[in-house]
Amino acid sequence: MKMSDLKERGQSELETMESEIRRELWKARFSNFTNQLDNTAKLKQLRRRIAQIKTLLTERAQKPAAKQADNQGANQS
Repeated sequence: MKMSDLKERGQSELETMESEIRRELWKARFSNFTNQLDNTAKLKQLRRRIAQIKTLLTERAQKPAAKQADNQGANQS
Protein backbone atom coordinates (compact mmCIF):
# COMPACT_ATOMS: atom_id res chain seq x y z
CA MET A 1 0.00 0.00 0.00
CA LYS A 2 1.35 3.41 -0.93
CA MET A 3 1.56 6.47 1.29
CA SER A 4 -0.94 8.29 -0.92
CA ASP A 5 -3.48 5.53 -0.21
CA LEU A 6 -2.82 5.82 3.51
CA LYS A 7 -3.19 9.61 3.48
CA GLU A 8 -6.73 9.27 2.16
CA ARG A 9 -7.82 7.19 5.14
CA GLY A 10 -9.27 8.58 8.35
CA GLN A 11 -7.71 8.66 11.79
CA SER A 12 -9.71 5.79 13.28
CA GLU A 13 -9.22 3.67 10.17
CA LEU A 14 -5.45 4.13 10.40
CA GLU A 15 -5.43 3.19 14.08
CA THR A 16 -7.46 0.06 13.33
CA MET A 17 -5.18 -0.81 10.44
CA GLU A 18 -2.12 -0.39 12.66
CA SER A 19 -3.44 -2.81 15.26
CA GLU A 20 -4.34 -5.36 12.58
CA ILE A 21 -0.89 -5.11 11.02
CA ARG A 22 0.77 -5.45 14.43
CA ARG A 23 -1.19 -8.64 15.00
CA GLU A 24 -0.21 -9.89 11.54
CA LEU A 25 3.44 -9.06 12.27
CA TRP A 26 3.30 -11.03 15.51
CA LYS A 27 1.87 -14.04 13.66
CA ALA A 28 4.51 -13.72 10.94
CA ARG A 29 7.31 -13.59 13.53
CA PHE A 30 5.93 -16.68 15.19
CA SER A 31 5.68 -18.46 11.84
CA ASN A 32 9.23 -17.44 11.03
CA PHE A 33 10.46 -18.80 14.35
CA THR A 34 8.81 -22.16 13.68
CA ASN A 35 10.17 -22.21 10.08
CA GLN A 36 6.70 -22.02 8.55
CA LEU A 37 7.09 -18.60 6.95
CA ASP A 38 8.09 -18.89 3.30
CA ASN A 39 8.45 -15.19 2.55
CA THR A 40 10.71 -13.68 5.21
CA ALA A 41 10.59 -10.30 3.44
CA LYS A 42 7.04 -10.03 4.75
CA LEU A 43 8.46 -9.11 8.17
CA LYS A 44 10.22 -6.07 6.73
CA GLN A 45 7.15 -5.07 4.71
CA LEU A 46 4.91 -5.21 7.77
CA ARG A 47 7.33 -3.22 9.91
CA ARG A 48 7.59 -0.60 7.19
CA ARG A 49 3.81 -0.33 6.85
CA ILE A 50 3.48 0.16 10.61
CA ALA A 51 6.11 2.90 10.48
CA GLN A 52 4.29 4.65 7.64
CA ILE A 53 1.01 4.60 9.53
CA LYS A 54 2.64 5.85 12.74
CA THR A 55 4.30 8.66 10.79
CA LEU A 56 0.96 9.79 9.38
CA LEU A 57 -0.71 9.64 12.78
CA THR A 58 2.10 11.70 14.34
CA GLU A 59 1.98 14.30 11.56
CA ARG A 60 -1.77 14.66 11.97
CA ALA A 61 -1.43 15.04 15.74
CA GLN A 62 1.24 17.73 15.39
CA LYS A 63 -0.62 19.89 12.87
CA PRO A 64 -3.28 21.17 15.31
CA ALA A 65 -0.62 21.77 17.97
CA ALA A 66 1.45 23.84 15.53
CA LYS A 67 -1.60 25.92 14.57
CA GLN A 68 -2.37 26.63 18.23
CA ALA A 69 1.21 27.72 18.86
CA ASP A 70 1.07 30.04 15.84
CA ASN A 71 -2.22 31.54 17.02
CA GLN A 72 -0.93 32.10 20.55
CA GLY A 73 2.21 33.75 19.22
CA ALA A 74 0.15 36.08 17.03
CA ASN A 75 -2.16 36.99 19.91
CA GLN A 76 0.71 37.95 22.21
CA SER A 77 2.28 40.36 19.72
